[in-house]
Amino acid sequence: MSGHSRWSTIKRKKGAVDAKRGKVFTKLIREIATAARIGGGDPHSNPRLRLAIDKARGANMPKDNIERAIKKGIGGGDGAAFEEVVYEGYGPGGTAIYVEALTDNRNRTVGEVRHALTKHGGNLGANGCVAYLFEKKGVASFEAASLDLDALMEAALEAGAEDVVESKGIIEVVTAPAALAGVVHTLAEKGFTPAESGISMEASTTVSLEGSHAETMLRVTDALEDLDDVQNVYANFDISDEEMQRISG
Repeated sequence: MSGHSRWSTIKRKKGAVDAKRGKVFTKLIREIATAARIGGGDPHSNPRLRLAIDKARGANMPKDNIERAIKKGIGGGDGAAFEEVVYEGYGPGGTAIYVEALTDNRNRTVGEVRHALTKHGGNLGANGCVAYLFEKKGVASFEAASLDLDALMEAALEAGAEDVVESKGIIEVVTAPAALAGVVHTLAEKGFTPAESGISMEASTTVSLEGSHAETMLRVTDALEDLDDVQNVYANFDISDEEMQRISG
């Protein structure tokens, strides 16, 4: 599908998912608190919060941590409220990069994002410079190995999904953003529990990278995702399996 989906697959293959539990928890706590602040502390009436809690449970976050984050979001805890900000820019080979962050200090975050981009030959652009290349979608990902694709596809489309796509051992159920939580809940009731789900910015076109451009793209994406304030990184690149094997080897 998109560069983002492709990047998700690449991360699984090259083992680049951040292994520092503390950093993962920090990002999840910010998302839970922000979701609770915006939409209230009841996950049954707040789809964004429900998705954030599901993601936290998938990362084995303790229940107490989740409850404290919700309390903080609705005003029952100390600490500054985090602001949602988006940064757009360009990477190697003319790739488009779209970064979502939650921050309590815009100046700090924009400086860190700019540094991560320029260090690897990219640059920060103006608001809107690449946003038109991405569309917001809900995406639930399943491991294909143990699933009946036809049964999942039928259940997903009946539940209101827009599309079901299989690629490289991963099945993705694509929905409108507002429909994701309901579709995931319905599929779980039918025995289909996703490995992960969330709101994604899906790229309409992709840029094929190889050689030094491919290597630099992986480095800049890792550098951005390693920033505490950055929640999500989307980019419209594609790297072939052969090129990934060369880089990882």
